Amino acid sequence: MFSFFTPADMEAAKLSLIVGISSAAGSLPFGIALGWLLARKNFVGKGILDSMLHLPMVVPPVVTGYILLILFGKRGILGKPLFELFGFTFAFNIKGAALASAVIAFPLLVRAIRISMEGVDQNLEAAARTLGAGRLKTFFTITLPLSIGGIISGIVMAFARSLGEFGATITFVSNIPGETKTLPLALYSQLQIPGQEGSAVRLAVISLVLASLALIASEYFARKNLAKRSA
Repeated sequence: MFSFFTPADMEAAKLSLIVGISSAAGSLPFGIALGWLLARKNFVGKGILDSMLHLPMVVPPVVTGYILLILFGKRGILGKPLFELFGFTFAFNIKGAALASAVIAFPLLVRAIRISMEGVDQNLEAAARTLGAGRLKTFFTITLPLSIGGIISGIVMAFARSLGEFGATITFVSNIPGETKTLPLALYSQLQIPGQEGSAVRLAVISLVLASLALIASEYFARKNLAKRSA
């Protein structure tokens, strides 16, 4: 099967997997924190925060990539001190590709976690508090375990979205072979070259297979979580 794909195809697939896994894993702690905050707390500006979190879903990805470039480029507001003080930069490398993918996929992650935590019976949390459990213990022993199916579903959805990220990535980190040339960017490159339809088809097949597997896994965990709560 793998002989059907070229080394360049496999390299693009490998980069996509690395970027997808890194972006989902790196954004998970922030997703859990914000999901819990939106599910459990009422505060001034909650609607604004919720709207801001969902902006990457409605603005053109190129705009998101441009904002990331302004913030984290080598001359950016945050990127310049990071580079000058620590020699660290997101621009034009795989770390930047992971950051761009994480920002684009973050709303899906937070939404899944928020919905999952909203479904946890708060009476169980109150009972744990009555029995002497502190807030952190209640969170880690009641809220988090009962939300785990939704959290996993959110991770998988964020991973799937990262696999298809194009606009923000190419704007922020360009299209560099072996560094930022993920599946969507590799497919775009092949479509610009006459006679490369075969390569484009192969890349499309890989993308469809990976995305389908991720969506099936997400649906499985979502249903498993629902069945667990019903039981």
